[in-house]
Amino acid sequence: MIESTDRIEPARLEQIPEALSDSVAELAAASARLGHALHPRTAASLADLVRIMNSYYSNLIEGHNTRPRDIERALLGQFDSDSKRRNLQMEAAAHVRLQADIDRQAAEGALSEPASPDFVRWLHAEFYCDAPPEMLTIRGTGREFVMTPGAWRSGPDQDVAVGRHLPPSSDRVAAFMEHFVDRYRFEPLGKAARILAIPAAHHRFNYIHPFPDGNGRVARLMSHAMAHQAGIGAHGLWSISRGLARGLDSRGDYKRMMDHADMPRQGDLDGRGNLSQRALIDFSLWFLRVCLDQVTFMSGLFELDTLARRLRMLVERSDSLKPEAARLLEEALIRGEIERGDMPRITGLPERTARRVFNDVVAAGLLASDTPKGKVSLCFPVETLDTLFPRLFPET
Repeated sequence: MIESTDRIEPARLEQIPEALSDSVAELAAASARLGHALHPRTAASLADLVRIMNSYYSNLIEGHNTRPRDIERALLGQFDSDSKRRNLQMEAAAHVRLQADIDRQAAEGALSEPASPDFVRWLHAEFYCDAPPEMLTIRGTGREFVMTPGAWRSGPDQDVAVGRHLPPSSDRVAAFMEHFVDRYRFEPLGKAARILAIPAAHHRFNYIHPFPDGNGRVARLMSHAMAHQAGIGAHGLWSISRGLARGLDSRGDYKRMMDHADMPRQGDLDGRGNLSQRALIDFSLWFLRVCLDQVTFMSGLFELDTLARRLRMLVERSDSLKPEAARLLEEALIRGEIERGDMPRITGLPERTARRVFNDVVAAGLLASDTPKGKVSLCFPVETLDTLFPRLFPET
């Protein structure tokens, strides 16, 4: 008997409870406020930091604890001599670079349909394009094979079990993914419907489990792209991975809620599909509340007055920076970029002294430019995170 693609129904909710509608409205409003007072150049620098955070928490969900400093070093091409730690660094750096590409495409209005088979296969292929053979080798009971980046599961040796859940057979993955895009295509949907589709698509993608490995990472990157296309991406200034890793009540929330949404239909009052409509409502409400919690958290961190105060605190705690350095950092925060020739005016110091203060700030990695003589803008090195962004990571 052919395995029906209706197995993932209900893919969309027929009736929207008031609590879900309220969560959609709150999330849309909060994401519109996030970073609205920031200069675009400052926001771009903060988005670089958020990508490292997203990679850190996405890896943490997979049980891989790669420290922010190790991710930062990997992005600079500095890898650990230990092969296991080096592979984790490569994995984290791949996530950062791929999310940066998604953010760039979104900013340019060039982002593809996030639920399309072509897009999710591109995500998988790009994530694993530089992976060493040991990261692509899949081992299980009585089987071993090398995964092809961007290729669906194929053949009976790639049928899998995920806990208690048995995803569709490998030979039906392509059909399921065609049904998936039919149900979650954004093109005809309005903003509220797009936002509502994100949690449902996130679960149903993992339910199909189309790749031999890497499905969780691809699902989180797909959800990030969907947030952009739904108008709640806030220029990359918040991360769904941090929310999923931390949950609302405990760090076990994500696994528990994903398992809950796997529940079969519970009688005639539980929708008309194979899976439970009530469980999908529960999961969607939890997911959107996680998103709102993260947007609210990041809004507090990225508020202009808060950032200015913490930049001053960073200078006060530094042994290498003079008090006037705080003026340079605050000016860069507000204006986005500052001319090198403006240092005496900003600091109120003679030119030679102002130049030394400026050079100290650059040496600390807090100001940088794309060219040797170009304008400088704020940077946020990992070693400053404890002061500038407390609680962003469990430890920094």
